[in-house]
Formats: sequence, structure tokens, C-alpha cells
Amino acid sequence: MANIQYYDVILKPVVTEKSMELMGDKKYTFLVHPEATKSQVKEAVEKMFGGTKVESVNTMNCPGKKRRVRGTMKFGKTAKTKKAIVKLTADSAEIEIFEGL
Repeated sequence: MANIQYYDVILKPVVTEKSMELMGDKKYTFLVHPEATKSQVKEAVEKMFGGTKVESVNTMNCPGKKRRVRGTMKFGKTAKTKKAIVKLTADSAEIEIFEGL
């Protein structure tokens, strides 16, 4: 396992219709480092966003999709990703990056 620092764990937020609906329940979706564990994701969210307390973390591994190279009959794959859905406690502060959306 690679030595991953907390600022390397969260790559970017996921902004979709489903993730926007989950924000009403204080659940936020992030793309995370493929080797990050649930405890590392929890630590990263609590350190990066002040005043937040994480109740639970659910992770999912998304395999890469098969794609055709433009103009030829060669095939390749996109990179595999990992998503994390982070649920905050009821008395926790909101995450600011999602407020303007």
C-alpha cells in the first residue's frame, strides 16, 4: 500500500443529479484515490473541511470502460476509479464547495 497523505486522498467532488439529491441527507460524493481506505477518506474530509464530523463512509470501485481508439479498430480502456459517499453527522457543518451549486 502506498503512503497516501490526507490531501492526496480526495481528488474531486462528483456533481450529478443523484449526488445533489443526496446532499439533502448530508451525504457528499467524492472521487478518491484508488488505494484509499475508508478511514483515510474520513480523516481527509475532517481535516480538509473544518467543522465536519463524518458518521460513515461508503466506497465503490468503478472499473474502466472499454473504448475504441478514434479512426481505428483498436480498443483500449479508461482508467478505473473509486468513489466515496461520505455521510456527515446531524450537528456537523456543511461542506462549502457544494453550497453554490
